Amino acid sequence: MKKITTIILVTTLVFLVSVSTVLSFWGKKSKTLIPKNDAVKISTADITDGKARYFKVKANDGIMVSFFVLKSSDNVIRAAIDACDVCYRSGKGYVQEGDFMVCTNCGRKFASERINEVKGGCNPAPLKRKISGKDLVVEMKDINANSWYCKYKKQ
Repeated sequence: MKKITTIILVTTLVFLVSVSTVLSFWGKKSKTLIPKNDAVKISTADITDGKARYFKVKANDGIMVSFFVLKSSDNVIRAAIDACDVCYRSGKGYVQEGDFMVCTNCGRKFASERINEVKGGCNPAPLKRKISGKDLVVEMKDINANSWYCKYKKQ
């Protein structure tokens, strides 16, 4: 009986360490933002390397809206909802592969310089943004208008 208990304990410990290690490599995909004065702000200094940064913020209807921002290959800071008109029900969103954002549901690729330029289909849903001083600003009215895209996302 002691041997079985030891085996169960060791197996459980190995499992917990493995899960912890995997989660640490994945990291947290998105940072939760808190709106102030009906907007969220992200420092442009954090968006300079071409890598997509993922954020989420709670809309007025209670839905957590996921979006990403990146500095595209043409040096424009862009923002889009982490969903599209076609695949939003999957709740999967996009991952970055080099200079492309790739839909994790259908696999279509979109060049970074097309984000915010092309709307509809499987293109990442554009999110209005502006630069104010050293911040990228997204108004909550735009988050609220796009919350339906994130209705099926697992939070």
